[in-house]
Amino acid sequence: MTRTTRSAPPAITRLALFTDTWMPQVNGVARTLERLVSECHRRGIATMVVTPDDGSAEPSDAPYQTARWPARPFWAYPQLHMATPSTARARALLEDFRPDLVHVATPFGVGLSGRQAARALDLPLVSSYHTHFTAYLRHYRLQHLDAVAWPFLRWFHNGGRATFAPTQHVADQLSAQGFRGAAVWSRGIDTTRFHPGRRSLERRRALGVPDDALLCCYVGRLAPEKGIDVAIEALRPLLAAHPDRLRFLLVGDGPAEARLRASAPAGVLFAGRQEGAALAECYASSDVFVFPSVTETFGNVVLEAMASGLCVVSHHEGPTHEFAHRGTAYPVDVTSAKALRHAVLNLMRDPTRRATLAAAALQEAQRRDWPSVWDRLFADYTRVLQQLHTSRQALPHAA
Repeated sequence: MTRTTRSAPPAITRLALFTDTWMPQVNGVARTLERLVSECHRRGIATMVVTPDDGSAEPSDAPYQTARWPARPFWAYPQLHMATPSTARARALLEDFRPDLVHVATPFGVGLSGRQAARALDLPLVSSYHTHFTAYLRHYRLQHLDAVAWPFLRWFHNGGRATFAPTQHVADQLSAQGFRGAAVWSRGIDTTRFHPGRRSLERRRALGVPDDALLCCYVGRLAPEKGIDVAIEALRPLLAAHPDRLRFLLVGDGPAEARLRASAPAGVLFAGRQEGAALAECYASSDVFVFPSVTETFGNVVLEAMASGLCVVSHHEGPTHEFAHRGTAYPVDVTSAKALRHAVLNLMRDPTRRATLAAAALQEAQRRDWPSVWDRLFADYTRVLQQLHTSRQALPHAA
């Protein structure tokens, strides 16, 4: 009889991350992935980030290895750079880096290459689902791609052993669409960075907000799919009727910025892209967070607003409703300008209700800490490696 020695299950020490969006781009995906890489460094896991070259330079002290590929701005969204797929280039990088696990975060040029190379090399592969691309199509006049979008995404993600979704709502949607191995990788919040103590009267005055005015705020990309047009139309009559009591602050930039600036009424303020302490002050110096998007898979900015002590008006169903629900927020149908207007008007008239919802939102945000999020994700990483190890050990052997 020949005895086969079984090796111990592998532990993750090296991670390869393929993503078509990365810092310094400001969006929820890039920021989440940056946090993932930072957590890998904290846990002693070497990381390689493969991403398009948008002309940005990596920090000299970056705790990760980077491979940037030649890329061009995407015609429908110039802030996003797209690289031509190259399985050969991805395979060479993986053969040199030798990761324990490959994580593909986007289904485009770089992510697609990482998927194909990992499968060719028989490396453990997982993916994450960050964006409802099918919901974006109509906003960029690409409805003709709808018939192939879900089949393509299903094929892409089912190439790995797990697909991580940011909420249970999205994980259930993916499972219903035939995605295998859907799991939840949630999001946390840094409550030392985002908190009510960041409120600044000086910031409000610098923005041109009267001291006793209600400041509504939106933070995020200024893009067609975010529903900002609906929010502006909702607030337009209120801004006209209450010129000294209401302002609407838009924080961020994006492809719709010029159009929005040209058409916005008096009382709509544009702060542009903000980061760090300035961003935290914009949140906390506001009173109501208006989030009119229905295309989110999580809504990081909603959680940041809640941690900043704001009363949130957001959609009455979908991923954000898992934490910004009735009791912690003011959920309405945000696709309806009338419903949004009614919500803001009610909150203008009822400061007690605003304060009650803001306090509940703050408590909810404080329960969502990053350490527990990371513990779950890395446990899932380990589970994937152990399952693959077990299946390989179970291959027939001489007896």
